[in-house]
Amino acid sequence: MKRPVATLVLTTACLSAALAAPIEHLEPPFWWTGMQHKGLQLMVHGAGIGKLEPRIEYPGVRVVASTRVPNANYLFVDLEIGPDARPGKFDIVFTGADGTQRHPYELRARETGSANRQGFTSADAIYQIMPDRFANGDPSNDSLANMADKADRKAYGGRHGGDIEGVVQRLDYIAGLGFTQLWPTPLVENDMPAWSYHGYAATNHYKIDPRYGSNEDFVRLSREAKKRGIGLIQDVVLSHIGREHWWMKDMPTPDWINFGGKFVPTQHHRVAVQDKYAAKVDSRNFTAGWFVETMPDLNQTNPLVANYLIQNNIWWIEYAGLSGLRIDTYGYSDGAFLTQYTKRLMDEYPRLNMVGEEWSSLPPVVARWQRGKVNFDGYTSSLPSLMDFPLVEAMRSALSASGKGFTNVYETLSLDYLYPEPNNLVLFGGNHDMARMFSVAGADFDRYRMNLVFLMTMPRIPQFYTGDEILMTSPTKERDDGSYRIDFPGGWAGDKVNAFTGKGLSAQQRAAQELVRKLGTWRRGQPVIHTGKLMHFGPENNTWVYFRYDDNKRVMVAMNNNAKEMALPTARFQEMLKGTPSGVDFLTGKTVDLTRELRLAPKATVVIELPGA
Repeated sequence: MKRPVATLVLTTACLSAALAAPIEHLEPPFWWTGMQHKGLQLMVHGAGIGKLEPRIEYPGVRVVASTRVPNANYLFVDLEIGPDARPGKFDIVFTGADGTQRHPYELRARETGSANRQGFTSADAIYQIMPDRFANGDPSNDSLANMADKADRKAYGGRHGGDIEGVVQRLDYIAGLGFTQLWPTPLVENDMPAWSYHGYAATNHYKIDPRYGSNEDFVRLSREAKKRGIGLIQDVVLSHIGREHWWMKDMPTPDWINFGGKFVPTQHHRVAVQDKYAAKVDSRNFTAGWFVETMPDLNQTNPLVANYLIQNNIWWIEYAGLSGLRIDTYGYSDGAFLTQYTKRLMDEYPRLNMVGEEWSSLPPVVARWQRGKVNFDGYTSSLPSLMDFPLVEAMRSALSASGKGFTNVYETLSLDYLYPEPNNLVLFGGNHDMARMFSVAGADFDRYRMNLVFLMTMPRIPQFYTGDEILMTSPTKERDDGSYRIDFPGGWAGDKVNAFTGKGLSAQQRAAQELVRKLGTWRRGQPVIHTGKLMHFGPENNTWVYFRYDDNKRVMVAMNNNAKEMALPTARFQEMLKGTPSGVDFLTGKTVDLTRELRLAPKATVVIELPGA
């Protein structure tokens, strides 16, 4: 059947326009109705797309503005999604001199209670994994033809094949240890030629790396975890990307990357952003300098960059049902951006939790970033939590082979007044960037026990690094990332040792695993540990005693980091003991006499539950 000539001409023109300006990226790929913030900015990328005019005809949705940038291959479209907008699908129509093309878009319905979701709290315990090194549930995705970095399990820096399916299959193991939150290191695409396994060099912000699985697999992980009482925390990177990010092939604006896209290394002068005497060149270098040449640093002073990152994090929270975020290299981001970022996210999810990584041993440096902190320069933040590196490093030092006792731990705790919410800090023994705790403690099981009890009884949110429950070791002298990230035994078919089942573990490893399980399970049912107060007594003779207490219960923790028995007169602790003659050591089940003295065996740790309030 013949078509009219005019129709043929129009069809050809439309096809020509579509071919001339195909939309390669439109992000976020979909959104939701009923969000607190009614604005949505779409990044549209395609050849010549900046020359077209967008139009939407859908009730409750309107185009507010279009921002064109020097690169005509980009168009930033600002939408307003009104309160009357309903979930549904519609076309975004792009019109130019040569014709029209349409792109489908969708507004989804939010899950019930999404805005009021509960983030992780001091009632939780976090289990951290590196997915590539945890468990390989689907060997078929270990190496992919269209991705540069292939699997090589023998290489420290190579991909080893762990994936989302492997994590899903081991959720019962994690729940069985008593953990209620899961923190995987980043899972978004890292299509880098080498060292792509760690996940901190994103090449696509809206896509899970196919060697881990799909976006749908990530959502499935979140849902399966929830069935077991486990929340999912996403690890996000705001300050930098990977050099192979699709932006780098066609930069949106000349200032999208700091220093014009040229490599200028950061000198890591982290205090420069809060030092009243700092030179501006140092503070600028800290936040704008690059970590390494393969990780370009994002210019968050560009409002388009800032909004993109904010929307991306909100998108993942809503899409995957997250309970929180762990924010990598937090202080390296622009300060004004962090103020805006944390406020936007907390306005959207008032009960969400986000923990920032500020790797400093100085409490004032860390405290600056927590919400409610009154800073000398007026800087404000809405960030609820930070990783408590000062207390972590104090305890690691105390328990090291050359440790000088608990005094530094005690004094670091005494600075909790610097934090508006000290009980919202995340406390840990180690992580993927640090030497294994068991090695730091000189492979001494008793000192390992002290640290584990410390983590589980402090007024903090405890975080545990996978493998520490089976006493994995590493060098301690120089930084050696590969040794901290050895494969978890049993995660791969054919592994001779299987920590998930206990096969091949030594008696000491099984004891450590059982200790983690015992403490993790106990802690879940202890409100006094979650929200109770702390009273600690100054360390003496390399021993340390502290109490957790509330109106209903008291728990006494005592540690003896000596190779000989120590007797502690209990008269000193009467503020908390109040004449209590005895208690029960949770770890052993034995009754402990407290009438005159507390006798502690060499390198002993006791967790004594006391009767009454």
